[in-house]
Amino acid sequence: MPTRPNEQHGRRLTAAFEALEGFPAIGESQTRLLAALDGDPIDTSALVAAVETDLGLGLAVLRLANRLDTGASGRVSSIPAAIEAVTPPSLRVLAERTRTVDFFDRSGGWGREADGYRRHVAAVQGAVQRIAAVVDDVDVDVLSAAALLHDVGKLVLRHAHPGYPDKLLSSEATPEERLVAERRELGVDHALVGGVLMRRWGLPRELARLVERHHAEESDRDVAILRLADLLAHHAQGDEVSPQVLMRVARSVGIEAPAVRGLLYDQALPGPRRARGAAPCPLSGREMEVLKRLAAGRVYKQIASELGLSTSTVRTHLHNIYGKLGAVDRAQAVLIAVERGWL
Repeated sequence: MPTRPNEQHGRRLTAAFEALEGFPAIGESQTRLLAALDGDPIDTSALVAAVETDLGLGLAVLRLANRLDTGASGRVSSIPAAIEAVTPPSLRVLAERTRTVDFFDRSGGWGREADGYRRHVAAVQGAVQRIAAVVDDVDVDVLSAAALLHDVGKLVLRHAHPGYPDKLLSSEATPEERLVAERRELGVDHALVGGVLMRRWGLPRELARLVERHHAEESDRDVAILRLADLLAHHAQGDEVSPQVLMRVARSVGIEAPAVRGLLYDQALPGPRRARGAAPCPLSGREMEVLKRLAAGRVYKQIASELGLSTSTVRTHLHNIYGKLGAVDRAQAVLIAVERGWL
């Protein structure tokens, strides 16, 4: 009996899911991770930097951390938290066992895809960090992990459909138009496929939700921030982006046109990525803004004026900062934040 089209499509996706299990790391990422593990003491921010933009390593670390028999099993939603859960010896074994590809070697499977994927991930993560500088209470660590994973569905569709995306999708279409074309031509879109993969891999529901809905019109704040970061990254890479959609998504998280112009401008410029330790920063967005100004030598009245707060509110924020960091004064608070990669 002939195979029905839906069955053929399902088999292609299943085969692509299995192929993605062997997605490689970039050789340079592995080299940097192993070098960081050789440090004495180990620099956890260097571990995060080596892993966070690399799908092969990042996915392997997240999956391992979520399989460990700990109280956090199935709930590790960021690379810093995953690295904290996995011991350095286990991280070394994982790194050494992960297959790698090199930019100059395009003959092996996934080589070109791994390089291109990493570049887009780094751009989206950079956009998340820029957005976090203009709005409060952005969970950069979780959103950076979602940025690492958000387009895995495209890798699946590329493997399942040899003509994807070049022969099926217009290169001049916006991300929203390309999503519609995926549904029309393939019966499924990459965001939905990505959500399926997150669950298949046993990753936290929060990551599955962010990946599955990162193009959704009606979405919560975290999804909207991820979507905005993706749009900023596409724009910086020369892709077509709808100004109306970009502005609508930005306003949904409280960012108006002047700040959007600044984000678009800065996204096109090279800039250092913020060093991040394994432990997540306990400070809120507003507390970080106060601490940044404290580090710049501002006094209470200056901080209050710049942030539109009362002096007493600034004092309350500083009291909370000291308590969360275990600091006794401003100098110690700044030193702790710098050492842990939060400033």
